[in-house]
Amino acid sequence: MTNDSMTVSIFFIQKIFKKLGIAFFCCLFLIGCGKKTGPEVRVGAMKGPTAIGLLHLMEEAGENRTENAYAFTMATGADELTPLIAKGELDIALVPANVAAILYQKTDGGICVIDINTLGVLYMVSADEGVENVADLRGKTVYLTGKGTTPDYVLQYLLSENGIGMDEVTLEYRSEATEVAVLLAENQEAVGLLPQPFAALACVKNDKLALRFSMTEEWDKVQGGEGSRLVTGVTVVRTAFLSEHPEAVTTFLKEHAESAAYAVDNQADTARLCVEAGIIADGQAALQAIPLCGITCMTGEEMKRALSGYLAVLYEKNPESVGGSLPEDDFYYGEKE
Repeated sequence: MTNDSMTVSIFFIQKIFKKLGIAFFCCLFLIGCGKKTGPEVRVGAMKGPTAIGLLHLMEEAGENRTENAYAFTMATGADELTPLIAKGELDIALVPANVAAILYQKTDGGICVIDINTLGVLYMVSADEGVENVADLRGKTVYLTGKGTTPDYVLQYLLSENGIGMDEVTLEYRSEATEVAVLLAENQEAVGLLPQPFAALACVKNDKLALRFSMTEEWDKVQGGEGSRLVTGVTVVRTAFLSEHPEAVTTFLKEHAESAAYAVDNQADTARLCVEAGIIADGQAALQAIPLCGITCMTGEEMKRALSGYLAVLYEKNPESVGGSLPEDDFYYGEKE
């Protein structure tokens, strides 16, 4: 081989290695971009409407398509989640609005609300076509669950605002929503207050029953569109986690908002996720319930106005329902910044 030939060969070999080197470093860069560099965000949710807007995010996280790294815990009730977040074993939790206020008091301000994930899910169900709004409940017997719970206080508040005294309506309490559904099926004149998805499921199982009106719409009528909203669920974060990892919380809010929007816009797929997660066993009921669950991701000043007014109503009915006193401004994400 001549010197000129060797020079040409070495030149081409150098070019090949140079290209391979660039490709190698590009691969390393892409692998690095796929890694989650932030903390693992531990999120807890209940098997109910408050988690529906989270389901797409959970699926995306399972397929490694989220910016944050997540570990999800699903529970049957808020009483399973609150000790975990109080002890620092969860970073973020989706809980009932009044439970968030109670947890805030119990942890001396150790949590704050970052979004409202679910608005009102309460519906009046009956076979009686004459029941169209709260005013039509005068002289009726209304079946509902949980005396001294938030649905009870919401109903009492709306009755009062519609000029109906407690001596003009009879409230009959049952321990479970399924008991109310059975009573409605047996009595054509019975009226029941049920949350979703139980309200939709009752109507699927008995075609004589119908959703007569939404308590959310009745609440909005009373408030005139300017005050509070009927809030079901909120998302809270430990303030210590927020202080240490603000970027992770910001990313969660973005991804939660996208997931909630997906739930609203892709109801058939969301129904599938509800069934798979054990939130709603019946696919048909899931399809009917999803658009009625008030799925949202409300933040900022709109969140504070909606939630603070709602908690004020509960406080007037029973201070202990929100932890004995109303939360301070630092309860609302963004107020302390």
